[in-house]
Amino acid sequence: MGRAFEYRRAAKEKRWDKMSRVFPKLAKAIQIAAKEGGPEPETNGALRTAIQNAKAQNMPKANVDAAIQRAVGKDAEVFHEMNYEGKGPHGVLVFVECATDNSTRTVANVKSYFNKVDGALVPNGSLEYMFDRKAVFELKSEAVVNQEELELELIDAGLNEMDEHDDHIYLYADYTNFGSMANALEGLGIEVQKASLERIPTSPVEFSEEQMLEIEKLIDKLEEDDDVQAVYTNIA
Repeated sequence: MGRAFEYRRAAKEKRWDKMSRVFPKLAKAIQIAAKEGGPEPETNGALRTAIQNAKAQNMPKANVDAAIQRAVGKDAEVFHEMNYEGKGPHGVLVFVECATDNSTRTVANVKSYFNKVDGALVPNGSLEYMFDRKAVFELKSEAVVNQEELELELIDAGLNEMDEHDDHIYLYADYTNFGSMANALEGLGIEVQKASLERIPTSPVEFSEEQMLEIEKLIDKLEEDDDVQAVYTNIA
């Protein structure tokens, strides 16, 4: 998982460094969580996670509170979570997760991004088997006194794998164990920097630098779209 992990992490950090892109996506995640499970983080695990992730990206508390208020207001927007799958330049496989209040607009935009690079959307479900859906938790290494003990504590909660990179520890579990992992870490008093459900390629493919330049054009366009919450590929 090393090289693929490093690429995904570096790519995500590179593209999420502009607050003008990050905050609207984080706010939308907070709105969706608050709308579905209520505005109180104490009783809404999904909202706690969304707020936690927002704090990790230095999103101001005022923005967080505003997003929650928008979710419970009389004129609250209703967002629908939608996925799109496609093939891009050089056969790269792309899985796009969206949250939108206008599916017609979103699908038209996503389709146009693929078309501009001679790619195309494929029927939903076509790429599901090409990705493992994982719950991923990021901790600061300094927050963990004994990694072996932590690993043993989390096995019953569903932990599959633990990696350490650049003073951070990454925990992986099946997506169905997201809640049990979150509760276990909370019970242990360990602060989670970020928590997410990610799609990790089952058969990563290597591409040349030239090919990556073309592929990046598609990924950048997708991630610049306000309706797109996450983009996953089979890049090694």
